[in-house]
Amino acid sequence: MDKSRVLFVDDDPEMLASYRRIFRKKYEVMTAGGPAEGLAALDETMRFAVIISDLRMPGMDGVAFLENVRQKSPETVRIMLTGYADVTAAVAAVNASKVFSFLTKPCPEDALEAAVAAGFRQYQLVVAEKELLRGTVRGTIRLLTDLMAMVNPEAFGKSSRVKRLVMDLAQYMGLPDPWRLELAAMLSQIGCAALPRDILRKAYQGQPLSGNFAFEFAMHPKVAADLIANIPRLKEVAEIVSYQEKRFDGGGLPPGDVKGEAIPQGARLLKAALDFDTLERMASASGKFEEPAQKALERMRGRRGWYDPAVLDALESMINFPDGFERAHLFISQLRPGMLLDQEVLDLSGEVLLSKGQELGAMAIKKLRGALGGRQDVSVRVLVPPRDKLEFAELLDA
Repeated sequence: MDKSRVLFVDDDPEMLASYRRIFRKKYEVMTAGGPAEGLAALDETMRFAVIISDLRMPGMDGVAFLENVRQKSPETVRIMLTGYADVTAAVAAVNASKVFSFLTKPCPEDALEAAVAAGFRQYQLVVAEKELLRGTVRGTIRLLTDLMAMVNPEAFGKSSRVKRLVMDLAQYMGLPDPWRLELAAMLSQIGCAALPRDILRKAYQGQPLSGNFAFEFAMHPKVAADLIANIPRLKEVAEIVSYQEKRFDGGGLPPGDVKGEAIPQGARLLKAALDFDTLERMASASGKFEEPAQKALERMRGRRGWYDPAVLDALESMINFPDGFERAHLFISQLRPGMLLDQEVLDLSGEVLLSKGQELGAMAIKKLRGALGGRQDVSVRVLVPPRDKLEFAELLDA
């Protein structure tokens, strides 16, 4: 979004000409002769720091228009301008469209300039805070997940596989704010970090646990959610993690009467992804099924009421359409961030060093090289993503 771009929307051509004259030397000014034209500008990947709209326009009033703007471009600062000093309209504009400022016509030129300048300052604050939050949060999450990768590779492998599936589901379903889902998936297993590896491996393979271990594993979503809640601005992520084992019909944890679409949407995706990962690995380990993914889906379809039907339909569609990954045997020196392991890698003592399905990052590759004493003649089975995905993954991991 261009920090100096402003859009004026009015059905009066003379007013638009006036705005261009007033602001053309200060900002990149664009105008639209009505709401439809203004929304079309947004649909053309055009983004604006500030949008000033008239209230009374044919077809769609300014309140409805700015509400559409808020949904399409939430960072854009919205200002309402009208010839009617209508308190009711002002209240509606503030409540429905979350406008930053409300001005009345005829508006003195200096007052309009001050309002637009204040709008740009507000936009810069919002964007700066968002960028700071994104960097801080991602750094914190990377620290936590790197620690989990060192302490408990089983838990890290699970979260890595599930993150990838959740993000694919979110993209397939066109869900907004996928970054929250990404963080929730990556942190979903952090409450398991203290569990012994063999116990955790049993749990991830769908085997029953006994005694205190069963209780500790059942409580891991709450433990993780309580930890995440300590990170500023991650309340929604903590809620997703808390409800990751909640069934669509209201069964499961946490207890309570929350069910159906009242369960956070991200939690519904996470629940399906977690169970699919467990069931697929169970089917694969048994050696009885040629298509473990299809067997996993069959089991999930048989669990009536457990999953959001829309999520389950999306998952089935995704599984039936390959995403472009190719299998390969590569030497350690050829591994790159973004590739997926197609086998478990054991250390010299027989413990799982890296899990099958885990997405390789720079730290995991370094860990693998260190465990092998720098040997370059060892090869592993991996899934290689399309080149554009791989380059993007390398950029993120740098």
